[in-house]
Formats: sequence, C-alpha cells, structure tokens
Amino acid sequence: MAGIYIHIPFCVSKCRYCDFVSFPCANDVKRRYVDALIKEIKICARELPHREYDTVFIGGGTPSTLELGEIMRIVASLRERLDIKDDAEFTIEANPGTLDRWKLEEYRMCGINRLSLGLQSVSPRILKALGRIHTADDFLSSVQLAKNAGFTNINADLMYGLPEQSTEDFLAAIALAAGSGVEHISAYSLIVEEDTPLYFDINGGGTLLPGEDEAFDMYTQGKQLLESLGFHRYEISNYAKDGYRSKHNLNYWNNGEYLGLGLNSHSAMRIDGKWLRWANKSGLEAYMTDISDDKRPLAEEPKSIERAEEMFECVMLGLRKTEGIKDSEFISRFGESIFEAFSKAIAELDKEELLICTDNGIRLNERGLDIENLALMPFMED
Repeated sequence: MAGIYIHIPFCVSKCRYCDFVSFPCANDVKRRYVDALIKEIKICARELPHREYDTVFIGGGTPSTLELGEIMRIVASLRERLDIKDDAEFTIEANPGTLDRWKLEEYRMCGINRLSLGLQSVSPRILKALGRIHTADDFLSSVQLAKNAGFTNINADLMYGLPEQSTEDFLAAIALAAGSGVEHISAYSLIVEEDTPLYFDINGGGTLLPGEDEAFDMYTQGKQLLESLGFHRYEISNYAKDGYRSKHNLNYWNNGEYLGLGLNSHSAMRIDGKWLRWANKSGLEAYMTDISDDKRPLAEEPKSIERAEEMFECVMLGLRKTEGIKDSEFISRFGESIFEAFSKAIAELDKEELLICTDNGIRLNERGLDIENLALMPFMED
C-alpha cells in the first residue's frame, strides 16, 4: 500500500499552538506555489519508481484557502502523472468558515471523497486562546454543506488538554461533532511546541493548562463517550464508525510507503531494496527555485534506514493500533518473527500485563495503550 501527502502551507491566520510550516500569503504567491507543485509532480513521476497509490491526503496549512480551481489543477496533474487507484481514498483538510457550496462541489467533481475538518473545540473562550477563527456554528454549517455536496466520509479533529479546558468542555465538543453526522473523529492531546505563541503564553504564566490528572480524565471519559456514540477506537487517537477508518493514516501506522509533495513534506519508499526517507526544503523561495531548476527540492540526500531501525519503526507505529501487529506481515517484511526479533521486550510487557500475545501477533491492551510511550521503552532496549 502507498499514499501521497500534498502540503499546502497557506492559512488565513496561524494558530497559536501550530509549529507546522504554514503562513498567510497573497493569492499570486499561492498560484506560483501551485505551479511549482504541479511541476514537482511531473519531476517525481519522471525520477521515482512507479507506484500504484491507494490514498491521497491534501493537508496544510489550510488547503481550502486556495482559490476555486487551484485544487482541481493539482488533482488533474496527480491523475495525469501518477498512478492513482480509481477507488483511492482522497482526503482534503479544511477549516470551518473557509468552505462554500461551490468549493465543496468542485472537490467532489474532481474525485475528492473525504473531508477532514479542524474543529478542535466548541468553546468560544478556548478557540480564542488557540487563535482559531471559526465557531461551532461554522463547523456545523460546513458539515451540512459537505453532506449536501455529496460527501459521505467526514472527519472532525478535536483536541484535549487545551488552555483552561475542562472535561465538560471536551465532552461537549465530542457530542457536537458526533451529532453533526461525521463518520470519523480524531481526538489529540495538545502538544505545546517550543517557540510558538502558546508556548510563550504558558511559560510567561499568562495561560494555564489542565493538570495531568484532568487531561487523563478528558482522555478516558472522551474515549468512553465516543464508544457509546458508535465511534470505535482503532488507533490511540482515532475513532471511526464501522467502515470509515482512515486508510491514509493506517498506511502511516503500518509503516507503509508514502510520497510527500510540496513544502517541507516527507517521504518513505523502498527503492532498489533500501528503505529510504527524505524531506523537501522548508523555505518557500528555496523550494520554488529548485523546482524552476527542474530538480527535486530535497532538504538533504535520502537517508537509508537500517533494518533494526525499520523494525523498531514498525513496532512503534504498529502498536498505536488497537489491533496491533500481525506476525505474518512482520515475517513477510523482515523474514523473521516479531516474537524472535523482540523476545525480551515482549516477555517484559507480558509480565507487566500491558501486552496481549496471540498466535497471529501482538497488541497492547487498554492499559498499555493508555501509557503507550512507556510501553514502548523495552523495544528500544531490546
């Protein structure tokens, strides 16, 4: 399985917690970027081995800030130059308040079949603290517009552990998102990244975060509420109704191949028997200069990942899934059973009652998933 990620770095206003490569920009710069992105697709089609792609994810930034027609240009180039499956899962990210009927109908017309909306919270107070520019009503309106345009697979992103957020605030966001008719909900814990405005707010004492116990209570009660509303957890932070798991994200957690296109995007592919990783440049002008010179805009040469590191990556990512890691797939990839490769770590986690072992593989139990970072430690030492 292989996926494509396309980075659109533009947004209306940068959120206070965001450390992604994203920024507001004039429309003429956006058009130049799309021109460069389309040329990068052409270069990659020429220089990289052929792949059949099962998923496409257009993320950002806020891709829905692009003018009408720009997304269609990108999608048309993808389908012309790369081998995208007819039934590929094709997602675009959007923020509430940046969508209208015409954009959504255009997205569906060009084959985009999944929408991911950044809700984060329904509290005006919390949204303001995060620097978000939408309201809960904007989210509900966007979902309805998307349904009317023919979208039947919609995700809502939520966050917990936010400034001055209570457990009741988080549960209210879950209830509103679930009640809107979305099929998938991602619920992530806030990570305070260095040098973001929120980081300085917190370290300056002007913003208070919930304590660890309250944040864990949000996680626990949120998980229970989502399950009761028909959203089944399949990865630590992701919940879906039956039949709506994100194929693109599952490819990441299975440590599958993916091609990153656009500013600061990352890629992982097996080429000539080697597992390679690389990233694009993060500076807009440097990226566009390389493209104009007809070369891939690499930040540095692709890195070959050694077998032991690749095996650990598969464990680190695979154990995020509730179904864990299938030994048959591990053997197919590495020619060795996971029970042999990580015998000490598996024995230690089994003794600590954090792991469930079956004939077919391993998975973390509920307690293991709750403390996944700690549960992975023995694999780092094995």
